Amino acid sequence: MVYCAIPYAIEGLFAPHKTFKRDELVTDAEVNLILRAAKEVDLQARSVVDETGDIYTADIVFIGTGATPLLPSLPGIDATNVYTVKTQNDMELLLENVDSGAGHAVVVGAGAIGIEQAQAYRSRGLDVHLIDMASHVLPSMMDEDMVEILHERMREKGIELILSTRVESIEKSGDRAKRIVLSNGEAVELNPERDFICFAVGMKPNVGLFQGQGLEMGQDGIIVDNRMRTNIPGVYAAGDCCQFLSAIDGKPLNGKLATNAVPMAKTAARVVAGLDEEYDGFFNGAATCFYDLRIASTGFTSATAEQRGIEFIAGWGETTTLFPMMPGAGRVRVKIIADARDSRIIGGQVVNTLPATDKIDIITLAIQRQLTLKGLSKLSYSAQPWQSFMPASSAIVDACENALDRFAAKGEPFQHSEVPGSV
Repeated sequence: MVYCAIPYAIEGLFAPHKTFKRDELVTDAEVNLILRAAKEVDLQARSVVDETGDIYTADIVFIGTGATPLLPSLPGIDATNVYTVKTQNDMELLLENVDSGAGHAVVVGAGAIGIEQAQAYRSRGLDVHLIDMASHVLPSMMDEDMVEILHERMREKGIELILSTRVESIEKSGDRAKRIVLSNGEAVELNPERDFICFAVGMKPNVGLFQGQGLEMGQDGIIVDNRMRTNIPGVYAAGDCCQFLSAIDGKPLNGKLATNAVPMAKTAARVVAGLDEEYDGFFNGAATCFYDLRIASTGFTSATAEQRGIEFIAGWGETTTLFPMMPGAGRVRVKIIADARDSRIIGGQVVNTLPATDKIDIITLAIQRQLTLKGLSKLSYSAQPWQSFMPASSAIVDACENALDRFAAKGEPFQHSEVPGSV
């Protein structure tokens, strides 16, 4: 199913069945689709046993088992009104709760899935608490200075934000949660008969079926090379079940996104077909929205760059979304992050009242092509009253120029290294 559409089905924007993927996506490609669970795998023999006992052998095995939402190990986590969001069953259980008169939902985890769930429940009239141990929402996507407006909008919409706080335990009445105890000493009360909790705190790779098979794995999943080959001949893997590297610094990076899984799978398919194909690594272009705010990011945040030992430069640009005299003109804000050693772009963030994906994709391309701040500041852009700010300015260009100006003010010239393809 299209699980990133689940919040909008819960919100009631379309019928839930529209999130289901058609079997024809597979069968139209003349692939034999077998809708049974795999129960045993022998990777050395390249054989699979399904739940009915049927055995399949092949020359090549491709692993695309994905990932499952994490549930932390907490007292009371087994309460029957505690859910995650990924599958058809998850969606149906959440809809059943909302439709049967739930008055209060607690969402734990303020990443993209968490804030989309919070909006869905609030739009359906529920009281909503959103809890995260980070100091701001979207901590893996955005820096705190870019989401202040999102915090304000959430509170305006009636969502109770509880940040820099952990869930310590869940107290139950019978088999249902009635209270969430927090690390700040407070508690959130629930009506155990109708209210619920939804966790959205991360994903773990589905690799249990392959334990003890000699398959090389890391903390984040199956280890593959840039052709999606595992350490076992004839066995390939791609997507959320895999661990892979950042395309920026070549080190392991969490990247459980459909926008990474798709090119990984395409690479595997082309390699199996005998083509010369390689996967560059994770750029982690991602987007979400909250009511009228469109939010997107790519590459490293300032916090991620710092954690990975990269000295960085940041710059900001802001314009209206349309010519300022046009009706409905909103605001777009862009942050650009660059490596201080050579001024290569390594990250970007956009907050917009129009779609943000087009702008973030430009920044991703800049990272892919190893553009510098100066190179991206030369972006040639179009302008039209209904579609952009005036020709005098682009928020992306302004952000690059701001970063260059801020660095120049320190009086420290860039030491440009040899960066292939950079400008």
